[in-house]
Amino acid sequence: MTGSGSTRDSANRASTTSRLTSGGVVAIMRHTEASLAIEAARALLAGGVSVVEVTLNTAGAIGMIRALAEALGDSMVVGAGTVLSAHAVNEAVDAGAQFIVAPNTSIEVIQSAAQRDVPCVPGAFTPTEILMAWDSGADLVKLFPASAGGPRYLRDVRGPLNHVPIVPTGGVNPENVGDFIRAGAIAVGAGSDLVDRGVVGRRDWTELARRARAFSDAVRTARFQ
Repeated sequence: MTGSGSTRDSANRASTTSRLTSGGVVAIMRHTEASLAIEAARALLAGGVSVVEVTLNTAGAIGMIRALAEALGDSMVVGAGTVLSAHAVNEAVDAGAQFIVAPNTSIEVIQSAAQRDVPCVPGAFTPTEILMAWDSGADLVKLFPASAGGPRYLRDVRGPLNHVPIVPTGGVNPENVGDFIRAGAIAVGAGSDLVDRGVVGRRDWTELARRARAFSDAVRTARFQ
């Protein structure tokens, strides 16, 4: 399966990928309390973040994806992260996941997502891994862990691989998110620096919305610089 084939040409996948990247921020819910997921997502929306990824190593993840998709599917793009197998792809999509994210590049996961007509964002780090992910049919490629190289590394990688849309994840915060965007990121994934467990646990939705706004404002500003 190659990147130039038919794996990325469906209207549904293209539309969802566009929604994924338009705001520039994917909020990652990892180990978020399942009963608080919808309120947390609404706070993220209030702060301008309309894409959320629920990692499958979170307790109750499939139920969270289903609840979020049913409650906020018209206003929020809901996806599954830490997806490591074809079975997990199918389970997540059946629950309502609109995109699939993985920490690694698995051809099985990429192909399974394509068969279900949802975008896939596999993880990669080196230029070889990034290009392998793209040529295998990825819709976007997650640079992970982005903190290991920082914005300078992304800029260097983008030199020869500027045709690959890259989403840095891991260590992205409000202070460096603008640097990642200016270095060529099409969007970023933000976990604990955005969806902090303590903030969610104490139901501080004002703070969560503030964090979301800090990310979304920084992305928007950087895109116009």
